[in-house]
Amino acid sequence: MTVCTRCIMDTTDPDIRFDAEGVCNHCHRYDLVSRTRLIPAEERDERLKALIDEIKAVGNGKPYDCVIGVSGGVDSTYVAWLVKKLGLRPLAVHLDNGWNSELAVANIEKTLNTLGIDLYTHVLNWEEFRNLQSSFLKASTPDGEVPTDHAIFALLYELAAKHGLKHVITGTNVVSEAILPEKWGYGYFDWRYVKDVHKRFGTSRLSTYPHFSLIKLAYFVFIRRIRMVSILNYVNYDKAEAMDVLQNQLDWVYYGGKHYESIYTRFYQAYILPRKFDIDKRKAHYSNLVLSGQMTREEALEQMKLPVYPEDLLEEDREYTIKKLGFSEAEFDAMMSAPTRTFEDYKTSHKIFETAKKMVNATRRYVG
Repeated sequence: MTVCTRCIMDTTDPDIRFDAEGVCNHCHRYDLVSRTRLIPAEERDERLKALIDEIKAVGNGKPYDCVIGVSGGVDSTYVAWLVKKLGLRPLAVHLDNGWNSELAVANIEKTLNTLGIDLYTHVLNWEEFRNLQSSFLKASTPDGEVPTDHAIFALLYELAAKHGLKHVITGTNVVSEAILPEKWGYGYFDWRYVKDVHKRFGTSRLSTYPHFSLIKLAYFVFIRRIRMVSILNYVNYDKAEAMDVLQNQLDWVYYGGKHYESIYTRFYQAYILPRKFDIDKRKAHYSNLVLSGQMTREEALEQMKLPVYPEDLLEEDREYTIKKLGFSEAEFDAMMSAPTRTFEDYKTSHKIFETAKKMVNATRRYVG
């Protein structure tokens, strides 16, 4: 195994490339993304003020001026705290997919009550959603979170359009999330991919599942002019400092790992990805923190020596997940041992998204 000399990404990513000094393509991409998406320190105050003024102007005379997503995790909770501090009136949107941990629910409730933010919760039809999650497991790709992520973005767009708003403020950010190999996670915007996987492996119709096609996405973006705003790129976002703020001011409680506020995500990332796909997402997460100066490479390597999740709790999650999804032990074992695939084995809109991405990046300077 070859490991990058600057971060800790390695050849478990099949598409990784190294330069003559042993620095990987993810490091080079991070440098590019940080230059084009992070607002420079000397411009932050002015650019952030202009953004907030723009959002308030759109929301003038309306109950809300923006939409935010909340999961109970660090990034989304910090966004809720930040937008209130900046004087915005957000509508918080939460997707209940049946996998919330009690801790996540408590974090959301305490945060929104303390900050005085209204909440809209959409509860998915469990039988439909369980069948879609099962489809993605049977598809044998490492994209098992696509069903949740796609529905979340669909809801955010729908709620913004319903209230006549132009800004969806998200917790996505460069300093902790810029690194993720494409084959480790693709497709949360790609309805064609979701449909094809479910057509091949699903048994129920997705009659109530929130979704958006390319045409609907174009409608939201170009007709309704709804913009996804990564507001954490406009500030000095330090993960550890953000957690301190949340714990001290909102009585927020940490849940043990990135996106572990969801029981399914916790099990998927800590059990299925390492054992079936040889993927440990901590490598990407810690590498991002190394590149953003929030962790040293040595600290990251030491952290990687620790278990992904305590073995006894992982076994509890395994039993719970198998039962909740309606798998037998034999079916689950067959899924785990099936040959692995990637999104490239299914129908997707990948080429269209890549072309659109190149067009946006060609004109991008500092857009957040």
